[in-house]
Amino acid sequence: MKKNKLTSIVVFVLIIVSIMQYNGMVGLRNNAETEWAKVESSYQRRNDLIGNLVKTVQGAADFEKSTLTDVINARAKATSVNIDASKLTPETMAQFQQAQSGLAGAFDKLMVVSERYPDLKANRNFLGLQSQLEGTENRIKIARDRYNNSVNVYDTKIDKFPGVIFARIFGFKQMPRYKADPGSEKAPDVNFDFGNKK
Repeated sequence: MKKNKLTSIVVFVLIIVSIMQYNGMVGLRNNAETEWAKVESSYQRRNDLIGNLVKTVQGAADFEKSTLTDVINARAKATSVNIDASKLTPETMAQFQQAQSGLAGAFDKLMVVSERYPDLKANRNFLGLQSQLEGTENRIKIARDRYNNSVNVYDTKIDKFPGVIFARIFGFKQMPRYKADPGSEKAPDVNFDFGNKK
């Protein structure tokens, strides 16, 4: 009789611990996925602002068409890469990051070239959009940091004992972190030669 009672208590405790572990992992995973959605939302805001900025720049009659085309194409590529937060992998994360980096590079070139156009630099719409984009870049950084922090908490939970046991039983896997763009550890080359307008 005592043996049956002890077995029942052990089984009951294991069920309770399993439920708590499972629910804890689900909560942390969902939190990380929500933070990823905020990353995507911040990038979407940037894409929208860049679209508006391109329309403003197109009003400058002699503005470099190749630069605008590069930004438009990079923006189209960046907006075409969507990731389901529940299916994040290092490969899909790298694909997303590469598309966003391509847009950032094309946009940076647009901003450098715009320095050659005094009328554009004095345009209120252009200046307002430029300011909003600077703020959005800060939001993107904060959103990526928060996502990485959430992933760290989740990954720590499923890697530590006893979580690692339940993670394997329930199929929880590590989530990829947002990493720095390749080459970002190197200082960029700066060229202030604005002598030739194409």
